[in-house]
Amino acid sequence: MRLFLVAGEPSGDRLGAALMAGLKELAGEPVEFHGIGGPLMQAEGLQTLFPMEELSVIGLTEILANYRRLARRVTDTADAVVAMKPDALITIDIPEFSLRVAAKVKARRPHQPTVHYVAPTVWAWRAKRARKMAKSIDHVLALLPFEPPYMEAEGMTCDFVGHPVVTEPRATGAEIAAFRDKHGLPEGEPIVLVLPGSRRSEIERLAPVFGEALRPVLAHHPEAHVVLPAAPAVASLVAEKAAGWPGRPVVLDPRGVPADAFAAEKRAAFFAADVALAASGTVSLELAAAETPMVIAYDMSWLSRKVITAMLQVDTVTLVNLVADSRTIPEFIGEGCKPAPIAAALNRLLDDEGARVDQLDAMALAMLRLGRGGEPPGLRAARSVLKVI
Repeated sequence: MRLFLVAGEPSGDRLGAALMAGLKELAGEPVEFHGIGGPLMQAEGLQTLFPMEELSVIGLTEILANYRRLARRVTDTADAVVAMKPDALITIDIPEFSLRVAAKVKARRPHQPTVHYVAPTVWAWRAKRARKMAKSIDHVLALLPFEPPYMEAEGMTCDFVGHPVVTEPRATGAEIAAFRDKHGLPEGEPIVLVLPGSRRSEIERLAPVFGEALRPVLAHHPEAHVVLPAAPAVASLVAEKAAGWPGRPVVLDPRGVPADAFAAEKRAAFFAADVALAASGTVSLELAAAETPMVIAYDMSWLSRKVITAMLQVDTVTLVNLVADSRTIPEFIGEGCKPAPIAAALNRLLDDEGARVDQLDAMALAMLRLGRGGEPPGLRAARSVLKVI
């Protein structure tokens, strides 16, 4: 079996790696993986066409600025798929890139099976995307339990396969203690985990706001420590931006560190943290899995902000809020992404046990609804793929 997979950011790399592991377990024959992916997918056997990091752009302005380069890579990728004639093309998230690839492939090979992993958020904005997507995608793997009807209504098949975050290993007490000891973070002194994103554009925009938001928090809690994990592709930028932050942040730099070792350290940081300030996205589910109370903040370019705000169909963008059907996670999006209210929300979580408990209850419900306790999502996704190819 030969498969062509496309991922373009760390979260997609994790999804792809879990899917690949599931396929190898269930296929009953050797599986050959080609396409585009990061270190985790490559560790599962993917031969990548070009570095995944080339696709890590977000927002209308950023896509326009990189349009020619992305268009060239769309063509390169589609050409590779057509030449390979795989048993399936599996695109993972990054719809602005991957769905263009699928459309080009379908135009040249109409019977090519196509699978898209991560349903577009048509329940949040731009509902017509599902109809357009159905022209080039046959089957969808959904991460959220309420998504399949939206896809099926447009003629695609779709399975809810759960979210891999529910099967992530948990840090032990010994690992948390070792993490604190390694970085000089005494037991009993609070840790503020800061996660400004995994894309350069996100970090450029959010790091100054997050840094200023930390000043009132550290003034109110001078014993607190700031910990800042960095994604490999943006580690140098994260270190540069954090250099001007208060509190001498501990930057967790993955460069030169074995992937497994860095994943364990990052996991320990998530579980050790008392509170987190994070960009909107999948990371909110990672924090929920670690039972770390959080504040979500996000901003984008002026053009992206205006367009998306006008089209938004939900009153929250935080996945924990949506899956748990609650609004316990405070969020500061777009024009609301300002240091003062972010700082106030962080201080409330550090000071108010009731606010923390409300979040922990919502997190537990979200994890249950995402599949905690059931078959691993990678296996569920693999079964779903094998069913349709």
